[in-house]
Amino acid sequence: MLPLSFPVFSVLLFVLLIGGPPGNGVHGHRFGYSKPDQRRWSKAHQSCAGKHQSPIAISSHRADSIYMPAIELVGYNNLLPGPITVHNNGHSVSLAIPKTDPTKGKHPYIFGGKLQNEYELEGLHFHWGDKNSRGAEHVLNDVRYPLEMHIIHRNRKYKSVAEALGYSDGLTVLGFFYQVTEKDEPGINTLVRSFGHIIDYDQTIQLNHTFTLQSLIEGIDLTRFYTYKGSLTTPPCSEAVTWVLFPDLLELSVNQMKRFRTLDTGVHGSPMVDNYRALQPIGNRRIFVRKINPRFTSLDVFEDALHHSKWDWVY
Repeated sequence: MLPLSFPVFSVLLFVLLIGGPPGNGVHGHRFGYSKPDQRRWSKAHQSCAGKHQSPIAISSHRADSIYMPAIELVGYNNLLPGPITVHNNGHSVSLAIPKTDPTKGKHPYIFGGKLQNEYELEGLHFHWGDKNSRGAEHVLNDVRYPLEMHIIHRNRKYKSVAEALGYSDGLTVLGFFYQVTEKDEPGINTLVRSFGHIIDYDQTIQLNHTFTLQSLIEGIDLTRFYTYKGSLTTPPCSEAVTWVLFPDLLELSVNQMKRFRTLDTGVHGSPMVDNYRALQPIGNRRIFVRKINPRFTSLDVFEDALHHSKWDWVY
């Protein structure tokens, strides 16, 4: 198969990662997560063989601890505009969230950390395993958790995800890890109870209710995080992502975790499990972890550092 042109890839990426409804003539494109399948990614997508790929293994002992602003989540406490579409795209379960009516306020966005711009919410999706000992894409201190959630944001200086893909600062993804417990968690239950309607490949459902992004990450300590420059973890593997990973763990129950594993890929009845990419070499990249100074509580304190310090991502 000949590689798709960049504009077509851009539409495809939006469908796969952001979770938009099927269509646009590209929803039939498939890729696999088996080891042989992943080795083939770079044959069709040159970026998948790049030097700044994701996911990676993060070690707290090897990360560079530096002072930097907290990640500010604006609008995360507001009810998301509807209707919210949940989609089984054959690779993950993803959410597409309509843009907020400008007359009713700003769409959720983030800033802070090592980000130099504001990044607007685009959507979210998950990666999980067949067993509770695997599933997350990133590995933290030699632990691979059973589920990882990615909340995707686009740099506001770019008009679309398609445009943002062409720049190293195009996207920011917030990554959250889950651990399995006995008790159902109400936040994620908002989503998993809809999975019965999207078991089969390419099925979608529009939720008849809305919720806040904060309800999905309730109780998380957002003051400490790791950040590094990387890529999309699915084809075309564009090296356009600033990753922000929070080590504090979210929770879901055994039964809620099982609901993820009921989804189908649409390929010979294969269950949608182990949909995570193999770890990629870190190379010469720096992984930063936020150092917290109790005397500094405002972004204003860091303004001088942001403009006058050397914030190199790569040695």
